[in-house]
Amino acid sequence: MNLVKRDLKAIWHPYTQMKTASAPIPIVRGEGLYLIDEHGNRYMDVVASWWVNIHGHSHSYIAQKVSEQLHTLEHVIFAGFTHPTAVELAERLLAIIPDNQQKIFYSDNGSTAVEVALKMAFQYWHNSGISKKKVLAFNNSYHGDTFGAMSVSARSAFTNAFESLLFDVEYIDLPTPENLSNLKSHISNLSDHISSFIFEPLVQGAGGMIMYEAAPLDELIRFCKEQNILVIADEVMTGFGRTGKLFACNYLTEQPDMICFSKGLTGGTMPLGITSCSQAIYDRFLSDDKLKTLFHGHSFTANPVACAASLASLDLLLKEETMKQIEMICEKHSVFKNKIVGHAKLFDIRQQGTILAMEWNYGENTSYFNEVRDKLYNFFLENKIIMRPMGNVLYLLPPYCITTAELDFVYGKIEEALEKF
Repeated sequence: MNLVKRDLKAIWHPYTQMKTASAPIPIVRGEGLYLIDEHGNRYMDVVASWWVNIHGHSHSYIAQKVSEQLHTLEHVIFAGFTHPTAVELAERLLAIIPDNQQKIFYSDNGSTAVEVALKMAFQYWHNSGISKKKVLAFNNSYHGDTFGAMSVSARSAFTNAFESLLFDVEYIDLPTPENLSNLKSHISNLSDHISSFIFEPLVQGAGGMIMYEAAPLDELIRFCKEQNILVIADEVMTGFGRTGKLFACNYLTEQPDMICFSKGLTGGTMPLGITSCSQAIYDRFLSDDKLKTLFHGHSFTANPVACAASLASLDLLLKEETMKQIEMICEKHSVFKNKIVGHAKLFDIRQQGTILAMEWNYGENTSYFNEVRDKLYNFFLENKIIMRPMGNVLYLLPPYCITTAELDFVYGKIEEALEKF
């Protein structure tokens, strides 16, 4: 059997209705922007393989550092032990993330980074002898697929089967100068019950690349802190340069109590999650009472190889040439956005840093199940471009190694799609 037949015989794929889905494309190699299938076809991965790949596939420098680590220490239990790559990564991250963050807690993906933050928040109040059981979150939010992360995500088709099992969340609209007063009034009425406020800063990713402004978010964070509500920023997607700055929180003056990281953390090489927190959060768990311990961990917590990949990715990210590439992508997106803004086929076009999203005006409301999705997906695949629309929202979120010529090629195909669909 070939690779596809073997796959279909043995594998259940994510977010896939296996009865009706097309056969998977058998990728055997990665090279920079490109993924290469078993027939030699080269696909431009302009969604960075679910937003994780920031430097390009099979990057030789990351591969070298991973190889060196594999020949030194592949793993060690992280309860009662430590190792150099975990310590160095924590030190280097704390030097570049918001300066109120003082401790790093390791996990293994974005959902679990969110789970850790939620558990920190709930237990912070429990350790304080205070009962706060609700969470504040935005409408259209997405924070992952484990149960805590699902609970604080918007209720949708993806959570319907589990709705009765999810804990209580208070949803509010994204903040604007016009609605801030009403949001504050609503929150103040519930503040005694709200343990934490969790949000995706500036860009709601899986919700449809919905973008909003930093200033009203700043004001909302400030108010939540005044109301004694802990603040969690989910930077799983927005971190490591995606919004034009190293972190979306860099656009804010008010900083969260906890921040969640994953995706671009390892350069897309392997799973790793991190939850950072302020000293005040950490201190609430320090006690002679062992029951005040944060009881959370994973077999592969702070895996040395994943930490080595992250250190290598940070080396690349902080290079001047990478920063110039990020600036180039931001500028090119802006020019293209201005070129097609107002197109009759587009309900909206929006940009935040290296993220460009186009909302197709296709006969019904914005929806993950909008029928234009498959038409757009197949059109771009035929042109050897991997774009995975969220319903009628088409978006670009490329690795930073993409060239101006490659961006222009993708923009040209988007213009073709605008005329065709």
